[in-house]
Amino acid sequence: MTEIKSNADIEPCLTVVIPVFNEADTIASIVKTVLVQRPVQQLVIVDDCSTDGTWEKLQPLAQGEPRIKLTRHPFNQGKGAALRTGFAQASSLIVVVQDADSEYDPAEYYRLLAPILSGKADVVFGSRFMGSDAHRVLFYWHSLGNKFLTTLSNMASGLNLTDMEVCYKMFKREIIQSIRVEEDRFGFEPEITAKVARLKVRIYEVAVSYSGRTYAEGKKIGWRDGVHALWCILKYNFS
Repeated sequence: MTEIKSNADIEPCLTVVIPVFNEADTIASIVKTVLVQRPVQQLVIVDDCSTDGTWEKLQPLAQGEPRIKLTRHPFNQGKGAALRTGFAQASSLIVVVQDADSEYDPAEYYRLLAPILSGKADVVFGSRFMGSDAHRVLFYWHSLGNKFLTTLSNMASGLNLTDMEVCYKMFKREIIQSIRVEEDRFGFEPEITAKVARLKVRIYEVAVSYSGRTYAEGKKIGWRDGVHALWCILKYNFS
């Protein structure tokens, strides 16, 4: 395969799964950005019972666009639950998680796709902490907490990731659909890391840029989720 330098070099092969909860201000922009990326063959959006008009904004976006599959949960369950619903509906050869805000750039899908399409990887993690890509400067304690949790996860799983908590995780479809996602909230990240490590599949990591949000801008994860992530590292690596 020729060297991949952008999404334009890749034929459609990708299902993007977006879990959504109360993202009315950003959902239209991210959906439009995802759909213009050439590798995107399917976009699965799971609205986790938003109450701010997100679901209403999704309706016109899906009209006349056969690549979009919309699902709505009858009550709020969490990111992990939305991803569980979305993964089951994926039909492309490769599946990636995309947040509904603008923190991660869909124009960088090619970076995650390259190791899989070249036959080197089965699962690819993005990383906000490797390389020299642009990062918004925010939340020292969040960054320290992420690195702490990543270190503990690596010690438990035997991996050497730099960013276990990153949103951008890409899988061959048969791998992610073979895993039963148990966590309903942000515990998905350490759970899925432990479970792919146990499968002994080929895991790669690539640098991605990151434009983080403040809580005033809609960031949802908090310190309680960090504590629960610690429990998930122990549960899914040693149970």
